[in-house]
Amino acid sequence: MALKRFVILTSLLVAAPAMAADVTFVMRNDHPNAVEVELYSQDRDYVWPGNNQVFYLNDGETKQIPLSCEEGEKICYGAWIEGDKQTYWGVGPENAETCEDCCYTCEGGQTEQINLKE
Repeated sequence: MALKRFVILTSLLVAAPAMAADVTFVMRNDHPNAVEVELYSQDRDYVWPGNNQVFYLNDGETKQIPLSCEEGEKICYGAWIEGDKQTYWGVGPENAETCEDCCYTCEGGQTEQINLKE
């Protein structure tokens, strides 16, 4: 009987879904051109906003981008000038580059303001 309980408890632990959390990315476009932004999970195949959409920031605009994510998930931003994917910040378009200080852990709250500058 104890072994049967152990098997049931173990299967429940393995099947438990990841805990959901929220994080808000605070981004400011300090570049003279409009900027497009995507946010990429580094722990699973997921991108925000997804469906071939982007977050759009006009020159001088600050935007709060709330996400629902899995607690503990690492999320990196990629941003680029509208129409010019060669000029980018963070991991860039398609999550193709490496970066320093462009990733955050999903654990609630919000990021400090991320300033996209010339």
